[in-house]
Amino acid sequence: MKQDILTGNEAIARGFYEAGGKIATSYPGSPTVQIIEACKAYEGVYAEFSTNEKVALEVAIGGSFAGVRSMVSMKHVGMNIAADPLMTFTETPTNGGFVLITGDDPGLKSSQNEQDNRLFAKFANMPILDPSDAQEAKDFTKAAFELSETFETPVMIRITSRLCHARSILNLGEREENAKSVFVKDDKYCMIPPNSNKAQFFMKERLEKLADYNEENTFNVLEEHGNETLIITSGLVYNHLKELNLKLDVLKLGMIYPLPKKYLTELSKNYKRLIVIEEMMPFLEHELILMGIPCEGKKFFSFTGELDSQLIYNGLLEAGLVTGQKKSNNMTLETVNRLPLFCAGCPHRPIFDILKKSKAKMVIGDIGCYSLGVLSPTEISHSIISMGASVGITKGIKKAMGLGQPDEPIVSLIGDGTFFHSGIPGFINLLHQQKDFENMTFLILDNRTTAMTGGQHNGGSGTFNNNDDLHIDIKSLLETIGFKRVIEVDQYDYKKTKQIIDEEIAFNGISIVIAKGQCALKYKVKKTPYYVDPEVCIGCRTCIKTNCPPLKMKQYDGIAKLKSSIDEDMCVGCGICAQVCPVGAIKLVTERNEVKS
Repeated sequence: MKQDILTGNEAIARGFYEAGGKIATSYPGSPTVQIIEACKAYEGVYAEFSTNEKVALEVAIGGSFAGVRSMVSMKHVGMNIAADPLMTFTETPTNGGFVLITGDDPGLKSSQNEQDNRLFAKFANMPILDPSDAQEAKDFTKAAFELSETFETPVMIRITSRLCHARSILNLGEREENAKSVFVKDDKYCMIPPNSNKAQFFMKERLEKLADYNEENTFNVLEEHGNETLIITSGLVYNHLKELNLKLDVLKLGMIYPLPKKYLTELSKNYKRLIVIEEMMPFLEHELILMGIPCEGKKFFSFTGELDSQLIYNGLLEAGLVTGQKKSNNMTLETVNRLPLFCAGCPHRPIFDILKKSKAKMVIGDIGCYSLGVLSPTEISHSIISMGASVGITKGIKKAMGLGQPDEPIVSLIGDGTFFHSGIPGFINLLHQQKDFENMTFLILDNRTTAMTGGQHNGGSGTFNNNDDLHIDIKSLLETIGFKRVIEVDQYDYKKTKQIIDEEIAFNGISIVIAKGQCALKYKVKKTPYYVDPEVCIGCRTCIKTNCPPLKMKQYDGIAKLKSSIDEDMCVGCGICAQVCPVGAIKLVTERNEVKS
């Protein structure tokens, strides 16, 4: 038997391949980015990063309609974008098997909220599989396609950040080609009210059949030790529980919706107590209570964050199921706090430095690398809500100012990836009921990639390189929409960029500045590095405030005052520090070498 060590993400891609999957789509978002990257390596698979999650879902729906097994993956908040087509698609029977992967994020490692998409699946009348390790992630993916085609339903596989990235040994199988008949016109795919009314009963009956199936399926595993209390859990939490090596009766659920009511009712009769251990919302706990099965759960375990073995032990201690002392984190070593930084040469850094020095009192941010503008030392952004929200929020604030709130200029930030994802409708809406002299300045930070999730392409990446096939020019698009004042600047030309941004902030009306500069990490920018001449440097820290990782203050031999310095191995030669230095102390290393020679 072939084996490999794969992450949970890679395991899902492998399960998709082995199941004969053909269409895989996504929008890049942590923690699920790696799924599509892995799918691209398999022959016979079409994989794409779509414009946004809604489009990704629709492309995969088309694949399913055409009779091939299709999969869409996204981070948990992507479900909010994809909800419109999803809530109707679940009314239709699937043709080719359809699986939706959601990467939930307990503990908010890379997200703006902690929504629990198990609730979303119930809302959409979808069954949910909850794998506990990479092997199950692969096996459940294959099983999900079988379920999808047997019960004519989309199936959700719910994974979490830690499972996405955790590695384990997998048993690999061979690919099995599997395609259904091609798409034919049928009223069941046309969701107008008369057909949708019938579909409500179809979904109800389908869930009842799935619940019956779950009564005897092999997804659920019972471990018995003769105790009076039964622990019910699922997913990765099960493995954290097992790390405690306790002799507890445990039911690990694999299909967590719909639950097997008859099985659970009969099983519960054997126990005096049922305790549910689950991360985030009390989803399983509430489902059991709705079935009339008394249980406990969240009274012992946190409603937020991850549940590691320590937290599980403390919860079990509070529940009276173990004895001993409450466990505390053994990692007591003090560490230096380190805020996330923009990469060396990041084109966003000069923009934030310029905004901090400008008269912009209100800056509305958005989702992307530039979200770091909220943090020290920049601390310039006042709001971050969701992808593309900055544009509409800015308009709303300005309209409120026109109705009596104190008026002042507003600067709004959006990246090029976010612009293509969900910013365009907001820009179109800006021109609706627009009034002259409404001072709004929009900065589109165009670094030619979707940088925050690893450098995937976006709609404009092809204007900069030959590897991407989307060549949308943002300036031309905005002018076509109807904007009259659209200016492009080179973010690395600090003085010119500062001059233009200051002018546009002062302009009474809508102005758009497209700040262009390639992502130094994605495009591996490495020009001649700079160094600091300590004899010229006055220690003013102006360069340090640009927040570039190679820059730091240090003590030079024979000089009492701290002066700035540059780690030449880290420096990519963007030159921003040299441009802001008031005394010309920062120079190219080639200039130093010329002096030495």
